[in-house]
Amino acid sequence: MESTLQQPALRAVETTLKGKTIMNNATQRTILRWIHIVVSIPIYGYIYSPFDKLPQYATPARFVFFPIMVLTGLWMWKGHLVRRLISKKDGAASA
Repeated sequence: MESTLQQPALRAVETTLKGKTIMNNATQRTILRWIHIVVSIPIYGYIYSPFDKLPQYATPARFVFFPIMVLTGLWMWKGHLVRRLISKKDGAASA
């Protein structure tokens, strides 16, 4: 027996179980935004650090923090197009 007044959490579980949605778009944007901000902090440290401390920051800033910052920024900017392309490919493969 299903109630007509379901709580939002129950609706979220239903859509997750049906395989439609795992995460709300607003929640995804918030998580990506905070990852982007937190990862950019060491890059600012690398840019504004004294010249003699640059070798300590160089490798992590170049190969860890910068790529993560770029990927999260691109995903926030153009992620909707990537999701659309993926959903079209999944629909064509299952049809």
